[in-house]
Amino acid sequence: MPIIKSLVYFFLAGLCEIGGGYLVWLWLREGKSMWLALGGSVLLTVYGFIATQQPTNFGRTYAAYGGIFIILSILWGWKIDGLAPDKFDQLGAWIVLLGVLIIMYAPRG
Repeated sequence: MPIIKSLVYFFLAGLCEIGGGYLVWLWLREGKSMWLALGGSVLLTVYGFIATQQPTNFGRTYAAYGGIFIILSILWGWKIDGLAPDKFDQLGAWIVLLGVLIIMYAPRG
C-alpha cells in the first residue's frame, strides 16, 4: 500500500506541475488571460506541497519525480496537445519508469 500511495502522490504532483506550467505557457506564449497564469501559479505551489508527502529524502524524491515528470509530459503532449508518442518516446518512458521504481522502491539494507 505505501507504494501505491507514493505513486498517487507522484501522479498528483505531476498533474499540478505540468498543468500549472501549461497554464502559464498559455498566458505567455499564446496570449491567453492572465487569470490562467494565476491559476497556474497556484497549481505550481500546490505541487510543492504534494511532493513533500513522499516517504523518502528530498534528493531521492526529486530524482524519481524527474522520471515521473518525463512520463506525464509525454502523456500530456499526447492527450492535451494531440502529439502521439513515437516508439522512441515509448521506449524512453519505459526505461525511465524502471529507473523510478528502482530509485524509490528497491529494498535497502
